[in-house]
Amino acid sequence: MTTHPYDALMDITARPKTVFVRGAGSYLWDDSRKRYLDFVQGWAVNCLGHSPPAVADALGAQAKRLLTPSPAFYNEPSLKLAQALVENSAFDQVFFANSGAEANEGAIKLARKFGSVHKGGAFEIISFEGGFHGRTLATMSASGKKAFEPLFEPKVAGFKKARLNDIASVEKLINDNTVAVMLEPIQGESGVWPATDQFLQQLRALTEAHGLLLIFDEIQTGMGRTGKLFHYEHTGIAPDIMTLGKGIGGGVPLAALLATERASCFEHGDQGGTFNGNPIMCAAGLAVLEEVGKPDFLKAVTETGLLLESELQKVSARHGLGGVRGRGLLLALDLKLPIAPGIVAQAFEAGVLLNAPQLDTLRFMPALNVAKAEIAEMIDCLDGILTKAGAARRVA
Repeated sequence: MTTHPYDALMDITARPKTVFVRGAGSYLWDDSRKRYLDFVQGWAVNCLGHSPPAVADALGAQAKRLLTPSPAFYNEPSLKLAQALVENSAFDQVFFANSGAEANEGAIKLARKFGSVHKGGAFEIISFEGGFHGRTLATMSASGKKAFEPLFEPKVAGFKKARLNDIASVEKLINDNTVAVMLEPIQGESGVWPATDQFLQQLRALTEAHGLLLIFDEIQTGMGRTGKLFHYEHTGIAPDIMTLGKGIGGGVPLAALLATERASCFEHGDQGGTFNGNPIMCAAGLAVLEEVGKPDFLKAVTETGLLLESELQKVSARHGLGGVRGRGLLLALDLKLPIAPGIVAQAFEAGVLLNAPQLDTLRFMPALNVAKAEIAEMIDCLDGILTKAGAARRVA
């Protein structure tokens, strides 16, 4: 076992001492050669699994050609990726960023610019209780995460919180200062709570009636995660602004802000970034989009998601747990008890990586090309842990 300099990194979260050194598909290996089945995948980042050949090859080829010429100049991969995203979506223009938080920050800025230009200086954005949009000051302020409330005061003003799937709670917050409504179609961090298709349709009608922008944060749901390339496609409506992150880079730091022509009102100097749209990251994004866009890929995601959902429902029934929430390959299992961290720890020891966004919830975000046998392996591990936990509770 190698000795690692752990203390040199800022201690910002609890981490096991395990150090991962290699990944392939649904598996990771640590420096002791132990193998782990990964159903977290960087929080839905590695949409094609660890180190997919398509992404690795694109990175290597682009690295030999051009890393970055500066954002003051065009580069070929960013132009191609922007065009491909526009052709496959309801949007007209794209701004590339390095993280989901940065893309969401850009969406907030774009909405406020729209309010300044078109709505007499309107600047307030309605977001939602339980929502999560990132860790910049503005995106933390937009988030409805309780743990953020006492942090880094004073927050950025101008965000009011409505309740998910409650259209009346949105309507009563609208005033002359309102410029937009912003939400995740599925709230991931709070435990995988979906907005219903009907609610999203109601939001579209309400925002259009009041001349407001509708912003979808698809950082976690975009790029095929729910069985469509973008989640909004399930609903029959489209937002004015959408943000992408996580899966779009397939494991590298890439994000995007997409907007309709009507919403695109940035002027020169309003937005930028040293590494935004750099060719090496956009080359990875092109490789991801090409794979996810293959004819049968999204159909397979839907089928695999239904299989995982069915298997989780069976586990729930066997152990007297709660429901399964989510869509496609973004799912959660309600444990009904605050035992999720313990299950995650036991699964880790057994070589399976799971995520507990809440004390009573497990979240599942495997690679979009996860195999049926890998789902079975994870289910067997989870079932075994729950069986032991149930026996221990009965003895107690």
